[in-house]
Amino acid sequence: MAAARGEPGPRPAGGVRFFCTAGRGLEPFLMREVRARLAATQVEYVSGKVFFTTCSDLNMLKKLRSAERLFLLIKKQFPVTVSSPSKGKILNEVQRLINNDPGSWLEAITIWKSLLEVDTEKEKLSQRTTKPLKRKVREDEIIISKKPQIEEMQKTEENCMECQLKKQTEKDVLEQRDSTTRRERLHKDECQDEVQQAANTHTQADLTFRVSCRCSGAIGKAFTAQEIGRIIGIALMKQFGWKADLRNPDLEVFVHLNDIYSVVGIPVFRAPLASRTYIKTAGLRSTIAWAMASLAEIKAGAFVLDPMCGLGTILLEAAKEWPNCHCLQKVSMLLFLTFHLEKNLS
Repeated sequence: MAAARGEPGPRPAGGVRFFCTAGRGLEPFLMREVRARLAATQVEYVSGKVFFTTCSDLNMLKKLRSAERLFLLIKKQFPVTVSSPSKGKILNEVQRLINNDPGSWLEAITIWKSLLEVDTEKEKLSQRTTKPLKRKVREDEIIISKKPQIEEMQKTEENCMECQLKKQTEKDVLEQRDSTTRRERLHKDECQDEVQQAANTHTQADLTFRVSCRCSGAIGKAFTAQEIGRIIGIALMKQFGWKADLRNPDLEVFVHLNDIYSVVGIPVFRAPLASRTYIKTAGLRSTIAWAMASLAEIKAGAFVLDPMCGLGTILLEAAKEWPNCHCLQKVSMLLFLTFHLEKNLS
């Protein structure tokens, strides 16, 4: 009944179903990683994708190193049949990805929003903890700037009782103004938070979206990805009232159709997990570098030597993942060996 009324369903208590894309051959690494990092269950894979269920938050999901991109799973089912000679019938079957089970879409959108809201609340809490410090700094700056004036007044009006009373009165007025200013700032911050919260709790019909589609196999020969994406986009607009926005949408819908499966999901992060901020120069793929470093079974305090490191991507991944080890590239290794040879000879 909730799906028929267009209301989102409850979040599942056993965890959320995700899938990650991975390079060919890296699926076993990713399966081990999601089990170890995320305590994932129901882990399975197909070529280029690993599916799993976990209760971990976004901060833990961001730590995956062997995955390319992370998606919230909406639907995984058998492939779309293309045996019919009529293209219209094939397109109707594609539309059934949305029309046959709208409840799964609404449930996925609810989970997607809750994940983002929890992450946003954490950022707001961290910002609020820094606000009182900023106010104290501003008050200290005001006191420091007024200190020379107060000292000058004390010297010139030291013996004047009326002036002292006047200064006390001015001080009380300043304190009242400061307290009023603080209350106004707090009230303003609370109002801004309420406005932001109201803006974030928009209805399903306010969402904007775009469709990213990949087609291979028989359906890829019959239709282009743009044609399939357009058909799915029209079905989403009719079913849920969403609006298409190709430049800056609220969410992206990812669809992959081939001869083995049909998968639909929502990217959890805009940037791929494989993009590393600490790798400034493109070299070996970061996911492959991490997998190669993990094969070494590095322990705390170990020396990691890479004599032919090139741009040092493997060493960067090793140093980031195992900060308690010592990573040496070819120049550092030569210095290290020279030092120990001289020490042994002496």
